[in-house]
Amino acid sequence: MEDLKQQVLTEHLRDLRDCLVASLLAVLATSSLSYVYGKEIGAWFLRPLLKVLPAGSSLIFTSYTGGFFFI
Repeated sequence: MEDLKQQVLTEHLRDLRDCLVASLLAVLATSSLSYVYGKEIGAWFLRPLLKVLPAGSSLIFTSYTGGFFFI
């Protein structure tokens, strides 16, 4: 088994802080991109479904969550 490096409490807390900051930055970056490109992302997800719809028809969702359960 590997010899694990012993760390004091402050080193553990520093590592935890670094992980939390990196996670927060990742969430902020992806949320920002989703906000800016939301319509394009939605169109990309719905493209296969729109291809198989009959000509002249459209998608109608009757509830706020209906768009998430189209499969």
